[in-house]
Amino acid sequence: MKNLFSKTILILLILTSLAACTQKYKSKRLSPPATATQRVGETTITIAYSQPSVNGRTIGVDLEPLPDSIWRAGANEATVFEVDKDVLVEGKTLPKGKYGFFILQQGGKSWNLIFNKTWDQWGAFKYRQEDDIFRVPVRGGKPEVFAEKLTYSISADGIVSLLWGNKQIDFQVQEKK
Repeated sequence: MKNLFSKTILILLILTSLAACTQKYKSKRLSPPATATQRVGETTITIAYSQPSVNGRTIGVDLEPLPDSIWRAGANEATVFEVDKDVLVEGKTLPKGKYGFFILQQGGKSWNLIFNKTWDQWGAFKYRQEDDIFRVPVRGGKPEVFAEKLTYSISADGIVSLLWGNKQIDFQVQEKK
């Protein structure tokens, strides 16, 4: 019995050490992990993503998003969009849960936000359109200030903003009543 207890403690220590090393490794990436979280009414919205830097490159040529290609809306793992209650995204119902968040730029001006049921994946390499919950078109714009690092923000009234280089995408998330 004492031997079993000792082995269990040893296994827990090893697993804890591995988890700590993994988190440390992710923070050392060139595109480190970041999170945007905001409460909108009674709903919590969380966006987990990795922050690439422009670093003198050209978005749409040297960097994603590339025209007419699915983009993971960040770097490394797919961006995860999570809500703890049902919401409306630009008027479309998104049930409570975690989603892969992707973007498709079409023709240089039109953007489609994609909410996909497969949230735990690397990049967009295994993205499957048949797993989309929905797509919603939005217009892009230019930010007031050039954003060297990809950044998401969420206002208290539910405006989600993506800033990346000279690009800005805003969309509305509301509580579903």
